[in-house]
Amino acid sequence: MNKIYFILILFSMIGMPSYAQIPEKPEDISPLLNGENIPEATLLAPEGSKQVLSSLLAVKPSILLFYRGGWCPYCNAHLSEIQNVEDEILKLGYQILAISPDSPENLKQTTVKDNLNYSLYSDADGILIKAIGIAYKAPSKYADMLKKSSGGYNEGFLPVPAVFVVDTSGKILFEYINPDYSTRLSSGLLLAILKEIKIN
Repeated sequence: MNKIYFILILFSMIGMPSYAQIPEKPEDISPLLNGENIPEATLLAPEGSKQVLSSLLAVKPSILLFYRGGWCPYCNAHLSEIQNVEDEILKLGYQILAISPDSPENLKQTTVKDNLNYSLYSDADGILIKAIGIAYKAPSKYADMLKKSSGGYNEGFLPVPAVFVVDTSGKILFEYINPDYSTRLSSGLLLAILKEIKIN
């Protein structure tokens, strides 16, 4: 009887919509902390291929840029700013992976518009964004736009823009998360931090 009850509880939890578990406001998020590991996830590349996050991270230490979408001018400005120091980031031994709820098609548009060389990936349903703890409920005025920009997968969440520096195992070495989406980690400060981090 106890086993059946446990199974019923487990299935009821699995069946809950994940957006019901995310906070109402960006100030209330509970992100993963330094020393914790980025969870496994499958992302979509701009051409639509599935990419396993752990395999991407295993290539070299990574900077994960989580942004709201190509529709956000603050995000576009930050993506371009990081692009300007990409060569220096690569020389320090890192790769750059930018992740948003945008659909693969919209990733292509952002890559061209912002003249980006580094890789963009789609987490349109927000599984990774929610698992990391940076998702919150989007204002209702964003609903239609978010659904369209995600290819129909985004049911009303936004990521708090964030930068994670991780090693090849996905361990978080540094993070910058600011509920104020207009304030981003500058490229100069990012470079200074990367120079201080000891990677193998």
